[in-house]
Amino acid sequence: MTLIHHWIAGRSHAGQSGRRGPVYNPATAEQIAELEYADEATVDAAVACARQAFPAWRATSLSRRVEILFRIRELISSHRQELAAIITRENGKVPSDALGEIARGLENVEVACGIPQILKGQFSEQVATGVDVYSIRQPLGVVAGITPFNFPAMVPMWIFANAIAAGNTVVLKPSEKDPGAAMYIAELLAEAGLPAGVFNVINGDRAAVDRLLVHPAIEAVSFVGSTPVARSIYERGTAAGKRVQALGGAKNHMVVLPDAEIDGAADAAISAAFGSAGERCMAVSVVVAVGVVADALVAAMAERMARLRVGPGTDPRAQMGPLITPQHRDKVAGYLSGAEREGAKIVVDGRRTQLPGRGFFLGVSLLDHVTPDMSSYRDEIFGPVLGVVRVGSYDDALDLVNRNPYGNGTAIFTRDGGAARRFQYDVLAGMVGINVPIPVPVAYYSFGGWKASLFGDQHIYGPEGALFFTHGKVVTSRWPDPATSRIDLGFPQTR
Repeated sequence: MTLIHHWIAGRSHAGQSGRRGPVYNPATAEQIAELEYADEATVDAAVACARQAFPAWRATSLSRRVEILFRIRELISSHRQELAAIITRENGKVPSDALGEIARGLENVEVACGIPQILKGQFSEQVATGVDVYSIRQPLGVVAGITPFNFPAMVPMWIFANAIAAGNTVVLKPSEKDPGAAMYIAELLAEAGLPAGVFNVINGDRAAVDRLLVHPAIEAVSFVGSTPVARSIYERGTAAGKRVQALGGAKNHMVVLPDAEIDGAADAAISAAFGSAGERCMAVSVVVAVGVVADALVAAMAERMARLRVGPGTDPRAQMGPLITPQHRDKVAGYLSGAEREGAKIVVDGRRTQLPGRGFFLGVSLLDHVTPDMSSYRDEIFGPVLGVVRVGSYDDALDLVNRNPYGNGTAIFTRDGGAARRFQYDVLAGMVGINVPIPVPVAYYSFGGWKASLFGDQHIYGPEGALFFTHGKVVTSRWPDPATSRIDLGFPQTR
């Protein structure tokens, strides 16, 4: 049984807490590793190491930091198959999903390689006689990342790329369900030449998170997870005087207007709803069918779902893997029974799908005639369940989306440019797709929602991510006029 420790000062670090937890392969239900949980002393050791490494890393030139980041990018890219295998083994994703998240994570490393451009300040000459004003951005110090199980490689790259490029040092707390990707990335960062202590990984549960949130040397916390936890992280972190960005949950709607191309919309809905087993904050979980499009759209989605193959990542034909734990699988399945009792129609029932005999599998499900008062609509299910809400008009669809407490991502499918433009103008969400079901921004923009999907002022990665991990400073300067100065400057003092 593999024992996973922590990563502190550029090497594996064994703590002394005596607390451990299992790591499972969700596709086989077998325990594949044992994870050491950090206690307060281990967290303090990681933070102390990061704090000690900060002055030298901050003083490292931008060109040198970028040189290391380019090597990080190349090492992760060249080892993406090994990293994807770790994700498949611990998270359950099929290889295409695992490789996809690595590719999207690498985009953030690539953008961070341009940190000299991102951190450029401004300069105003002669704002008053002999006075110049300019702005600069400086790193915060030691920052923490707390990342979820559903993207064990990508979300850490969202955080650490900008953080270390800007001159900070990092303590990462990945999910205890699938820590292997973060530990492997730590090894690659060390191989790339990142100085010891600049990137550290502590493994564990809430005890580790609680210590990070109150540790006096932690300047900022970046979190991705569910809304209840995000709200708690934000409140506790800011109460302790820290800068916090906490990305929460979602209930992403995909509006399909009557003029939409049915096959394209159905393909988009299925890929967006069931990729990564629906365990992603940008998954489409509600299709809003407007007017006469509903019957044909539901039929097209059901037909596609019947062909979707569920299985382990070792099956080259599998298109969707298991859920992360048996408890989560059972919770997701429970929404199907609840929806039926509340009056929804189960068009496709994932509980009746022929599934592998072992593992935490659940088939894909489609609910029709869902209404906003149903629990399957109100809650973030975070699994392979897609609901259809039928409305009569565009205005009804917009009102439904805007009344939802979440505002992460949304999409509209239509051939009408005017309707699409109106939607992107009126809808209350942080990320909008027009004939694009999962509008995750490219890495040179920033990712984040509105309302209960984000607690904090700045979105993650991209330009806002760089701002989050830096302080702005404005300098006002006046120098003696060489013609009147009494200091010998070594050149003729002429006006």
